[in-house]
Amino acid sequence: MFFSWMYFCNAGGTVWLASVCSMILIYYYLTDWRIATVGTVGATLIAWGLFSWLMPNGPHLTAAGNAVDVVVIGFSWGSALLLGLSSANLRLEHLANTLATMGIMAHELRTPLATAALIGDAIQLEVERQPDNPRALQLDKLASRLHTLVRNMNHQIDMQIANAKLLQLPRYTELISASKVVNDVVAAYPYPSSRQRECVKVLIHHDFNFLSSTTQFSQVLDNLIKNALHSLTAADSRYPLGALRLEVGLLQERGRIVVADAGMGIDAAMLPQIFKPFFSSNRGTGHGLGLAFCQQVVQSAGGNIYVKSEYAVGAIFTIDLPPSGLEIVANS
Repeated sequence: MFFSWMYFCNAGGTVWLASVCSMILIYYYLTDWRIATVGTVGATLIAWGLFSWLMPNGPHLTAAGNAVDVVVIGFSWGSALLLGLSSANLRLEHLANTLATMGIMAHELRTPLATAALIGDAIQLEVERQPDNPRALQLDKLASRLHTLVRNMNHQIDMQIANAKLLQLPRYTELISASKVVNDVVAAYPYPSSRQRECVKVLIHHDFNFLSSTTQFSQVLDNLIKNALHSLTAADSRYPLGALRLEVGLLQERGRIVVADAGMGIDAAMLPQIFKPFFSSNRGTGHGLGLAFCQQVVQSAGGNIYVKSEYAVGAIFTIDLPPSGLEIVANS
C-alpha cells in the first residue's frame, strides 16, 4: 500500500514504478500466491482511494504514461504470479517426494524387525525345550522384551506410514462410536511400561457417533497419545493416575474428544505452527507430520482440532466433531 501510495503521489515516476514492480515480485516470493494476490489488489485500491480523498488536486498520471505503466506493472504482476504458482507446485512436489521416501523407509524397517521377532521365537522355543535350565527364566524375559520391542516398533511404523500418506488420504463415511474408538485405541496402544498404561484415564460423559475412517481416526488418537506420553516423560517419570486423560462428551450439540496431559506443554510461540507439515516442537526427535495428519483426518470428518497449552503445565487437544444421527447415549 505504501509503494502504491507513493507511486500515485508522484504521478507514476520512473523510480516509484520500478519500486512497485519490485515490491510485487518480492511479495509473491515471500508469501503464498493467494495471499499476495489479495494483498496486492486490496492495497492498490486502498492507496488509490486514500490518494483520491486526501489529494484530490494532486498530480495525476497522464494518459500515455498511464498506459505504459499499466503494461509494465501488468508484466511484473504476471511474472510474479507465475513465480508464486511455480514455487507452490515445487513445494507440493517436494512434500510428496519426501512423504513417499518416508513411507518406503518405514516399509523397509519391517525386514529387520521380522528377523528380531524370529530370534525371540527361537529363544522361547529353546526355553520350552530346556525348562530346567537355570537361565530359562532370564531367557524367557529377554524373549518377551524382544517381542514387546518388535510390537512397539511395528506400531510406530504403522503410524509413520499413515502420516506419510498425508496428501493421499481417502475419505470414508464409516459410522464410528466415539467411546468405542477411544477405548479400543487406549487398550491396544503399546505402552513402553505398565506405569504409563496405568496413568491413562478414560472418561465417557456422553457417547456419540460420527462419520470418518476407524483406521485413520485411530491413528489420530495414537499420535495424540504418543505426543502426550513423550511430554509426560519429559516432565515427570512418576506418571500419576489421570496424568493422561481422554474424555468423550457433547457440548452445544457437537461431539468432543479431549486428550489432556500434565506434561511439559507447548511453548506459546510454537502453537500457531504445530499443525504445519514438518514442524516439530521436539527438534531432532520428530518429523512434524503427526499433528498435520491429525488435522487433515479431523477436517475430512467435518470437524476441527484445537490445542490449549501452557509450558511446564500441560496440553489439551480438543477434537470437535459433528454427531451423525440422533442416537446419543448418556453414560454415568
